[in-house]
Amino acid sequence: MDLLNTLVDKGLRRELPTREEALAVLATSDDDVLDVVAAAGKVRRHWFGRRVKLNYLVNLKSGLCPEDCSYCSQRLGSTAGILKYTWLKPDEASEAAAAGLAGGAKRVCLVASGRGPTDRDVDRVSDTIKAIKEQNEGVEVCACLGLLSDGQAERLREAGADAYNHNLNTSEETYADITTTHTYADRVDTVQKAHAAGLSACSGLIAGMGESDEDLVDVVFSLRELDPDSVPVNFLIPFEGTPLAKEWNLTPQRCLRILAMVRFVCPDAEVRIAGGREVHLRTMQPLALNLANSIFLGDYLTSEGQAGKADLEMIADAGFEVEGADQVTLPEHRASAGGGCGSHAEAGCGSHEGGGCGSHEGAGCGSHEGGGLCGSVAASVDAAASANEPRTDLVSVRRRGAGTDLAPNA
Repeated sequence: MDLLNTLVDKGLRRELPTREEALAVLATSDDDVLDVVAAAGKVRRHWFGRRVKLNYLVNLKSGLCPEDCSYCSQRLGSTAGILKYTWLKPDEASEAAAAGLAGGAKRVCLVASGRGPTDRDVDRVSDTIKAIKEQNEGVEVCACLGLLSDGQAERLREAGADAYNHNLNTSEETYADITTTHTYADRVDTVQKAHAAGLSACSGLIAGMGESDEDLVDVVFSLRELDPDSVPVNFLIPFEGTPLAKEWNLTPQRCLRILAMVRFVCPDAEVRIAGGREVHLRTMQPLALNLANSIFLGDYLTSEGQAGKADLEMIADAGFEVEGADQVTLPEHRASAGGGCGSHAEAGCGSHEGGGCGSHEGAGCGSHEGGGLCGSVAASVDAAASANEPRTDLVSVRRRGAGTDLAPNA
C-alpha cells in the first residue's frame, strides 16, 4: 500500500504526515488492519526497539471534583460508585508507589482530582515526591494535578518531579461539548507551563467519546505542535453514572488504527496505551504493543486494570521486553535535548481521568485472577459481545490499593 510505505518513510525521518494521510489511516478497512500495524510497527521499533515502559498510577485524592468533564467518574454530579477520599499522606503514597515499582514500573504518576492545585496542595505533593524519591532510588515521578498557576510547575520541578501530565483530550472545536468548566486553551496553557519549567511534558487524548476522524486528527496534530515527550492514548471507559455511559463506539480494530495514526504523527514520542485498553482492545492488546512503547501496570485511578502478572506475561509472549530502570526511554536526540527528565528515561503519565487533571480514569476488569484479559470473565463472552455490544462486564470500579486497606494490583 503506497500510503503505508510513505508513512513509514516519513516516520523514520520524523517528518509530519499530511492531514489527508492521517485521515486515510483511520479510514482503512478491517481487512487492512494488520498491514497498518506492521507499517507503524516499523516506526515504533526504529525509535524504541522492542522495549515496553511500565508506569504506575497512584491516586492521591479521589472523587468530589468540581469540574464537569463528561467522561470522568470523579466529575461534578457523577453517580458512579467510586472510592472517595482526601489526600494520601506522603508515606501512604510512597508505600503505594513501591508496590508498582516492585512489579516492574519505572515511572510513578501522582494524580489528584480537582480543577488545579492550591499552593498548599503543591506543598503536599512536593513532600510526597521527596518521600518517594528518598525511598526508591532512580524512580521517575510525574505529577498530574490539573490546571497550574504561575510558579507551580517550577516548585514541582524543584521538589524532584520529572514530568507533568495534562491531556488535551479532544479537538479544540469539540472541547466545549465535553467540558464547560474550563477551556481547551486552559489545558494548552498548562502544558506550556510544564515545558517552560523544564518538566517533561506529557499530553494525550481520549478516543471513543463520539468524535469524528477529523477531531482525532486535529487533537493529535495539536499535540505534535506542543511536542510532548509522552502521548497517552486513552479509550473511553463508559462509566455508569456519567454522561457518556452509553458511548460504546470502539472496536479493537479501530483502536489499533488510532494508535497507528498517533505513531505516524508522533513517531519519536513515547506513545502510551492508557485507560481503556482492557475494555476496547481486549484480546488484541498484544498487537497494540507493536504501536505503543508504554503502558500502565495494574489498576487505574477509579477502575481496575488487568492483573499485573498478566501484563508482564502479555509483554513477554508478544516478543517484547520490559524497559529497565537503567535504559533511556526516549531516542537520543530527545533525551539529549534536556528539559525535565528528558535527559533520562523519560515520558509522561497520563491515563488520568478527570477533573482538571487529565484524560480519564479508564480501564478494564483486571480484578479477575488468571491470565489473559479477564480470566474468569472470559468464559462468559458470547457472540453478541464479540460483535462490539457494550461490555459493561469489563468495567470494574477500583476497590483496592491507594485509599483502601487492600493490597494493590501490581
